[in-house]
Amino acid sequence: METVNIKIDGKSYSVPKEYTVLEAARSANIEIPTLCYLKDINAIGACRMCVVEIKGARGLQAACVYPVSEGLEVKTNTPMVRHARKVNLELILSNHDRKCLTCVRNQNCELQKLAEELHVDEIRFDGERLEKKVDDLSPSIVRDNNKCILCRRCVAVCKKVQGIGAIDAKNRGFATEIGCTFDLSLADVDCVNCGQCITACPVGALREKDDTEKVWSLLADENKHVIVQTAPAVRVAIGEEFGMPIGTEVTGKMAAALRRLGFAGVYDTDTAADFTIMEEGTELIERLQNGGKLPLITSCSPGWVKFCEHNFPEFLDNLSSAKSPHEMFGALAKSYYAEKLNLDPQDIAVVSIMPCTAKKFEAQREELAVDGVRDVDVVLTVREAARMIKEAGIDFVNLEDEAFDSPFDIASGAGVIFGATGGVMEAALRTVADILTGTDNSEFEYEAVRGTMGVKRAEVKIGDKTLKAAVVSGLANARRLLNAVKDGKESYDFIEVMACPGGCVNGGGQPIHSAKERMKVDIRSERAKGLYHDDAKAQIRKSHQNPIVIKVYEDYLEKPGSEKAHKLLHTHYQKREF
Repeated sequence: METVNIKIDGKSYSVPKEYTVLEAARSANIEIPTLCYLKDINAIGACRMCVVEIKGARGLQAACVYPVSEGLEVKTNTPMVRHARKVNLELILSNHDRKCLTCVRNQNCELQKLAEELHVDEIRFDGERLEKKVDDLSPSIVRDNNKCILCRRCVAVCKKVQGIGAIDAKNRGFATEIGCTFDLSLADVDCVNCGQCITACPVGALREKDDTEKVWSLLADENKHVIVQTAPAVRVAIGEEFGMPIGTEVTGKMAAALRRLGFAGVYDTDTAADFTIMEEGTELIERLQNGGKLPLITSCSPGWVKFCEHNFPEFLDNLSSAKSPHEMFGALAKSYYAEKLNLDPQDIAVVSIMPCTAKKFEAQREELAVDGVRDVDVVLTVREAARMIKEAGIDFVNLEDEAFDSPFDIASGAGVIFGATGGVMEAALRTVADILTGTDNSEFEYEAVRGTMGVKRAEVKIGDKTLKAAVVSGLANARRLLNAVKDGKESYDFIEVMACPGGCVNGGGQPIHSAKERMKVDIRSERAKGLYHDDAKAQIRKSHQNPIVIKVYEDYLEKPGSEKAHKLLHTHYQKREF
């Protein structure tokens, strides 16, 4: 790697030639404040919080976009620099809705943190403020431009990472704001509800639709049997909301906390993930053996499904008709489970705790109901679930571990890894390989589909057949891959698509970390490690070997792909106009 020699605050450093001043400073543990900067996504020098003095340059320069060069001399902490940063911050705050105590991002806000660090104790530039309408029509995302600081991080994520561009800056000067085309709501454009804009936002201008009051009301209703399920990626993230290290696996504490909230049953969505593999795997085998439409494409990511409906309707027949795991759980809870407990399905309320904001949209789909009974009643993000636990005064960190409730308390390791990109593919391959070969294969860890890369390709040998597979996360990557397939440049038998980069571990409903933290650690990898650790220590590691799955098929569903299984566990999709 080619390097250059520079000086920062009088000290000499050798840094990679491609670095910016900001990257060079942070590699030397010198902190330069930022607001608009987001590593690998947004470096536009708009907020001017990262200004520094450069020897020989006219005026202060934005460190996030200024390239290093041989002999460059930088000063990051001079009276002029400190004054400029403080004035810039005060100007941003002058047009900001400063209702911090009632903001969902209170104490986890980059603007608030900078105001503390730069000792902003008054706003000297208060003037006219434009009151902006809050867009809360989407079932997943609320947009409040009164809190927006025009950093454009949300715009960059939506365009560059997701390849959608549902939002952008509009108007000019003081009237500039972030919005949708023709002043439409997020509910009326091709937004896929993935929530990546929320996790990119440094303030509270974007947040999930809060459904906690719905859940409190259900729990207080004596006529309702309220149960809860938690997705695989939740167990390695919710601890972060209580100050625990990133990626800490807290399954037992999570189950204990939810039980204390008053749920009648606490269940594991991982069990339903095993059912998903049985249905999806059967679908793949049938297509491979009977000349069905290939590639089969996974359908458990609702953001991806809506993206496909908008942008690639020609691939809708390629999508697996299997419902996503939490929707399968809801359908089984209001059929099999209801019969076992002699309950009216109408009296059962299913709450899903998901790492995903798009699941809120998914739960409202008309096609995700059986005989008029909706599969899932309410979806909470990890952040919402944590707020409920805190509101109830539960000491999460010091809870004794507890187990999930029967009958959905046993899951395979394959179900656990659903939360990471490549996990659905690997889980399916473990089962499909055993069924096609008629043996219990001892080699079932498919390393080629693991990791946080945006696109992974693999050729998997199963018996005498070689299955061509691709794994993609992040919708801009999905667009490129599907265009290549459509144009005949690439060919696959099976494709896994996750809307969020890195998969559900990086979902739009997960705990939010600052841009500074995201520069220091790959949060996706740390959370995924916890899932693969759970898989490695699991007694059962293949979905078709889960005794609960076996029993439910024997007693109730007959077999994967049966008429009853199709009624309960499968769905359909629709082309959506822009």
